[in-house]
Amino acid sequence: MPTSKDVAAAAGVSQSTVSYVMSGKRPISEKTRLRVEAAIEQLTYQPNAGARALASRKSQVIGLVISITPEAHLGSLMEFIAVIAATARRHDYDVLLVTDEEGSQGLERVVGQQLCDGLILMQVEADDERIPVVRKLRVPVVFIGIPNDSAGLNCIDADFARAGELCVEEMAAAGHTSGVIIGWRPRLVGSRLNYVGRFLGGAEAAAERLNVKIKHVPAAPDRASVEAAVEACIAEADGRPAFVSPDATVLELLPRILRERGLEPGKDASVIGVGPTPEALIELQESTVLDIQPKVVSRRAVEILFSLMQADNPDRGGLLELIPPLVTHRYGTADPHVPAAQPIH
Repeated sequence: MPTSKDVAAAAGVSQSTVSYVMSGKRPISEKTRLRVEAAIEQLTYQPNAGARALASRKSQVIGLVISITPEAHLGSLMEFIAVIAATARRHDYDVLLVTDEEGSQGLERVVGQQLCDGLILMQVEADDERIPVVRKLRVPVVFIGIPNDSAGLNCIDADFARAGELCVEEMAAAGHTSGVIIGWRPRLVGSRLNYVGRFLGGAEAAAERLNVKIKHVPAAPDRASVEAAVEACIAEADGRPAFVSPDATVLELLPRILRERGLEPGKDASVIGVGPTPEALIELQESTVLDIQPKVVSRRAVEILFSLMQADNPDRGGLLELIPPLVTHRYGTADPHVPAAQPIH
């Protein structure tokens, strides 16, 4: 196996220069850096992780703390994990997955045994019991989510309150005076995660400002529940009905249920999806989408963590960063100037 000495000889530089190019600890001219990188690629050099960790007193690992619960949507969770792992690898770091079975003691263990250089905590609860422990840890920590008491913590999340506002603004722009939010699933509404409350709070504030009546129906993602929500919305709607949902299953069912009642999505009714929407729905063009950008949130969480890990004196004042939703208009939003069909009862 080639060594850093071989790379130095091939590039015509010292071993220390090779080390500085790989660690980024000292500025190296662009010409020299490119020469070293070309030698690394030519020799297919892979640094020894154990030796590097001993030399730098770094583990080259970040910890990712997740919770596997009935409320956890594993598909969405894996999307976060995949982006975090890929971003960490670009920084030449690996990811240690830490489940919450050990509770706060697990955090103390991975830090106390120097198993990682920093932590990312997901599924943050409104009153998260891990916060007192995090405040005492000697490594940087980034929360994906916002607890009620976020003072001094580093938090990043999708801007769910803005997403709620945008949904109602989309309704108003399409000429709706009322609408229904179908979802979240009932167990999430009563959970200790606060992003649902932030979304509904944003929607309610915008509804009051724009004089739009909205109703939240926590519906299970099955046809009978969605049909009941649709019937209630149609009965109460003053004009075209409007529907918002963060649930992919609900968004798949809505167009079919509406058409069975003689309502064409995007003409006679509006359908707005919230969240990372499956490609199939995007291709069907049947819902305007407010993407909460989980990939951006995940990538920024890692970038923030590495900026804290690389700082000589990390700012302990904390930060809060909200990623705005990305709106993509499709055929799912009704044109207020086109006459609507009457629903079939």
